[in-house]
Amino acid sequence: MTNQNQLAVKSVLDTWNGRIKQANEIFNGLTDEQLQKEIAPGRNRGIYLLGHLTAVHDRMLPLLDFEAQVYPQLDEPFLTKPDKAVAELPSVKELRTAWENVNSKLTEHFNKMQVDEWFQKHSAVTAEDFAKEPHRNRLNVVVGRAGHLAYHVGQLVLLK
Repeated sequence: MTNQNQLAVKSVLDTWNGRIKQANEIFNGLTDEQLQKEIAPGRNRGIYLLGHLTAVHDRMLPLLDFEAQVYPQLDEPFLTKPDKAVAELPSVKELRTAWENVNSKLTEHFNKMQVDEWFQKHSAVTAEDFAKEPHRNRLNVVVGRAGHLAYHVGQLVLLK
């Protein structure tokens, strides 16, 4: 692999790690009670965003061919249903633990990967489609998820 590929991987992972750090600072700075509040009237609550981000990151594990999802039970209340559509959600404490666990697992896997592995296809793209669109690789998944995380971190700031 070229130095440019190494630089690209480093840049993406630095961005990812920075976004995770920002999110952790916000989540750690908010009380359980603050996370029960809506971002704005009629909008998602902080607890929903914590669960949503955890579920999205959990789905990255199989998408990047690392391992099975750890918390598939979070999909329905935080990915397929809108906030307040599910009566009983996991506690904030449980979601905080899941958030830390999932991101720790991702970091472990990221740290083991060689540069060329980042440019391999992810599990949601076929070999045929990947041959036509090689940008649909593992690194691109992390780019997209970092942007997604940044968007929701911007919302969470409103809870302070």
